[in-house]
Amino acid sequence: MATEAFVHQGSPQRVVFGAGALTRVGEEARRLGIRRTLVLSTPGHRDAAERVAGLLGDAAAGVFARATMHTPVAVTEAALARVRDMGVDGAIAIGGGSTIGLSKAIAIRTDLPQIAIPTTYAGSEATDILGETDDGQKTTRRDPRVLPETVIYDVDLTLTLPAAITAASGMNAIAHAVEGLYARNAGPLLRLMAEDGIRALAAALPRIARAPKESDARSDALYGAWLCGAVLGSAEMGLHHKLCHVLGGSFGLPHAETHTAILPHAVAYNAAAAPEAMARVARALGAPEAAGGLHGLGQMIGAPTALRDIGMPKDGLDRAADVAVANPYNNPRPLDRGAIRALLDDAWHGRRPMEGTS
Repeated sequence: MATEAFVHQGSPQRVVFGAGALTRVGEEARRLGIRRTLVLSTPGHRDAAERVAGLLGDAAAGVFARATMHTPVAVTEAALARVRDMGVDGAIAIGGGSTIGLSKAIAIRTDLPQIAIPTTYAGSEATDILGETDDGQKTTRRDPRVLPETVIYDVDLTLTLPAAITAASGMNAIAHAVEGLYARNAGPLLRLMAEDGIRALAAALPRIARAPKESDARSDALYGAWLCGAVLGSAEMGLHHKLCHVLGGSFGLPHAETHTAILPHAVAYNAAAAPEAMARVARALGAPEAAGGLHGLGQMIGAPTALRDIGMPKDGLDRAADVAVANPYNNPRPLDRGAIRALLDDAWHGRRPMEGTS
C-alpha cells in the first residue's frame, strides 16, 4: 500500500530532557540572549521559582507567583506591569499548565522569549495554543509567538508530584494524543508520536501510583507527556478539548481533572467515526477497546471519572451543551446537541462508556 499524502508542521523548539536538567537554566537563558528574567509560578510553587531565580543569579529580575487556572486576563495584566517596571526581556515558567499559560499570555503581548520548566504532564509547553479567560468565557487561539523557545524537562522535579495531580495531568496528556489520532491533519509521524505517548503514559502511571518516587516510571511518564504535548502542538483539536474548555472557562472546573472525566466519553462519541484511531488507542492501552480502556485506566490510578466530583453543577449541563455546539471544533462525528447532552450526563455521573452508544 502506498504511503498516504500528508503535510507535517514541525515545532521550532529546543528540548532539554533528563534528571538534573534544571541546572542548565542559566545556560539556556544566555543562549536565548535573556539578561533580565521574570520567573513565573503559582503561589504553591514559589519556592521552586525562587530556586530558579537563584540559579539565574543576576539574570533574575524577580519572581511573579500569581499564576492561576485558565489564565485570567487580570492576572496577565498584573504580570505585564511587572515586566514593564523591571525591564524584563524574557520569561521562565516553572510549574504546570497554569504557569506556562501565563508565560504564553505575556509572550503574545510582548514577543518575549520563554523557557518552560514543566513539573506536571500537562503538555502546554509543547504547543502554540493559548487559552485565556475573561468574564467567565474561555477563548483559545494558536499563534507561533506563544510557543516556548526552550523546554527543560527535569525528571527530578516530578518525583514529589502528588498522586492526584500525577493521575489527572497524565490523563490530560493522553487526551492530547487521542485527539491527535483522529485530527484532520494527522499524518504518519503524528500517529507514531501519539501512539507511543499513550503507551508510555499508560504503562508508567500505574507504576507511579504504586511507587510515586520511582525515577524510571517518572522518566517514562515525562517522555510520554512530551510526545503527547508535541502531538497537540501539531494537530487540530476536536470535541474533547472543546468540551473541556467550555467546562473550565464557564464553570471554573479544574483543567486536568475535567480532561480525565470527559475523555472516555468523547472517545465513545467518536468511536464509530474514527475506527483506525480507536484501534491505535486500544493497542497503546493494552485494552480491548479505547473508551472503556481509558475509563479503566483513570479508575486504576485514582483519577476523577465523574464531573460531579470536581464541582460541576448538574443544572449547568444544558448550558454546557449549548455552548459546545454553538462554535464547534472540527470533529470526526458531527456534533449533535442531544447526543452531547447525553455525553455530559454520562460524564457527570461517571458511568463507564460503551463505544458506539453515545
